[in-house]
Amino acid sequence: MNLSTSTFPGTIPGTGPGVTLFDYHRSSASYRVRIALNLKGIAWASVPINLLASEQLSDAHRARNPQGQVPMLEIDGLRLIQSLAIIDYLDATRPDPPLIPRDPAARAQVMAQALVIVADTHPIGNMRFIRQLTDQFGADEAAKTLWRQQSMELGLSALEALAVQAGHDGPFLGGDGPNLADICLVPQLYNARRFDLPLEAYPRLVKADAAASALAAFADAHPDRFTP
Repeated sequence: MNLSTSTFPGTIPGTGPGVTLFDYHRSSASYRVRIALNLKGIAWASVPINLLASEQLSDAHRARNPQGQVPMLEIDGLRLIQSLAIIDYLDATRPDPPLIPRDPAARAQVMAQALVIVADTHPIGNMRFIRQLTDQFGADEAAKTLWRQQSMELGLSALEALAVQAGHDGPFLGGDGPNLADICLVPQLYNARRFDLPLEAYPRLVKADAAASALAAFADAHPDRFTP
């Protein structure tokens, strides 16, 4: 159970009050949602789904999420999937602190930064596709690591340039406070370090990551806090 408190408990019929996150500790998408829940001050319980054991493909989990993935959040009588959709819902229903700008131009900028990670970088290194490299193409561990590193280099290079263009003076990608782009960045740099990707080429991203990781909401969402 996360230690933050909430004034917005949700209810799923038959489960009683509370907010429940079905997640996996190293899932980047789950990591994003944990951060967002913490930033919003929402108390939540974690139900681990072991991706290595393919528990996400079980009939029980597919009944919750037909896509057979994590995260899945039970809140306000709803079952929500897809990390950006979940965070967008949390921001719309719990607007303080804001994670996505309301101004259309600023919103587009932040969404573009987030999608560089969520749509174009993270999926290429996702466990499902990495397994295919082995099963269909016989890739060894060195080849899979190189695949991950090269895909992350492309995404992080683009995000570094976007962050510099945005010109925020504050330490975060969001300026003086973290926003959706920071929420997406931190799990991706966690992955980059796991697979030994040098980060010297991304000073703006490393600065934002350090500022965000120093906050309790980010630190308390770290995968090491949820290792089985």
